[in-house]
Formats: sequence, C-alpha cells, structure tokens
Amino acid sequence: MLALIALAEILPRVGLVNPRFLPPFSEIMPALVQRLQTPVFWQALADTLITWGAGVSIALVAGVVLGMIIGSVAVLREATASTIEFLRPIPSVALIPLAVIVFGPGRASTVFLIIFSSFWMVIIQVLAGVQDVDPVARDTARSYRFRLLTVGLRVVWPTTLPYALTGFRLAATVALLLTITGELIIGSPGLGSLLSLAQQSGQVAGMYALAIVCSLLALLVNLGIRLLERRVLHWHPSVRLEQAL
Repeated sequence: MLALIALAEILPRVGLVNPRFLPPFSEIMPALVQRLQTPVFWQALADTLITWGAGVSIALVAGVVLGMIIGSVAVLREATASTIEFLRPIPSVALIPLAVIVFGPGRASTVFLIIFSSFWMVIIQVLAGVQDVDPVARDTARSYRFRLLTVGLRVVWPTTLPYALTGFRLAATVALLLTITGELIIGSPGLGSLLSLAQQSGQVAGMYALAIVCSLLALLVNLGIRLLERRVLHWHPSVRLEQAL
C-alpha cells in the first residue's frame, strides 16, 4: 500500500503521468478531507449503503431459501440445473438497459442488478452445501421420521451455513461494485453518482478521492463479513484451525 501511495505521488511529479489526469497523492488527500466535511458526501455514502444493503439482503434471503428447497428435492434440482447454468453467466451490466426500461433510472434499477448478480453466488453455494450433507445423517433423520422442518434446521442447515456465508461474502463485494456501477451509469443516488459529477465538472482530485472511498468501503465490507464468519462459524473446524494457527 505504501509503495502504491509513493508511486501515486512520484509518477505525476516526475512527469511520467500527466498530473491533469492523475494528480499527486498529496493533492488527492486534501480533496478527500474536503469531501468528508460536506453533508453531500455523507448523504451519498448513506444512499450507497442503503442500495447495497437492500440488494444483498434480498439476494441472500432468496438464495438461501430457494437453494435449501431446490437442493433438498432431487426433481427440482434436476429441473432447474440447466436454467441456473443458463442465467448465471449473464453479466449484470448487460441488463442495465432492461433494468432502466422496467424500473426507471433510479435506485430500483440498481437494486435489481445487485439482486441478479448476488443471487446466483448465494444459491450456487447453498446448493453445494445441501449436496454436502452427510447421507448417513440424512437417512438417520428420515428413519426417525423427523419432520421436514426439523431435518432442514438440524441436519441440512449446519452443513449449509458455511457455504451460505461464503456465498454472502462473494456476493457482498460484487454487489458493492455493481452498486457503484449502477450509480455511475444509471444515475441512482450514491457515491457513484457523486463520482460521475466530479468527473464531469473536472474535479480530478475529488474524483480520485471518491474512488479511494469506494475502495476503502469494499475493504471494510470484506473485513466485516470475515469477522461475521468467524463469529458465526466459531464451532466449524476450518475457523478453529485458522484461529489456532
């Protein structure tokens, strides 16, 4: 990180990069401090977090619930496999025109893009988790005639939970990327919209300052979910081994 900061300071100073397009780091930091002192910045940050949180929450709940149901029923799993594999690789950015037509140029379009991209990551992981359930445990529960809800909560869910959290971690980072992208392209309120405004008005240092904020936000999201994983999965062998090391 220090090497990157040093490069960002030195390259424009020695003329290897045009300072008009990449100002020295020492000029970006004052722009960042100036941004932090404006209510517009904090409102944009709140808008970004609201959009990101809404999209990820809906994708997480839908992915877990549908993944548990589809993964537990062989007929459903086979019937939906080709559909999932067909829809999953579609880039969310390619759906921006459709989202704008259906939902309009606002937050709803960005939320739709986030849900579409995040949902597949969660459901794929949950399906893998359901498939990883110990067949002996599943057969034992069946032989004791446990209710479906009991089997789901006591047998399937403990095995699926680490997979679901992995899907959540992957989806959360990509969702933040799509949140900023949606705000940049569609114009929904948030940091991306503010970044676009800085670019259009020629505030290059301010633009890079906002880009740094977006990077720090992604880092914080990843760290936060890592901590959540460790707390929720404190009983899991992988986490216990990691903590022991």
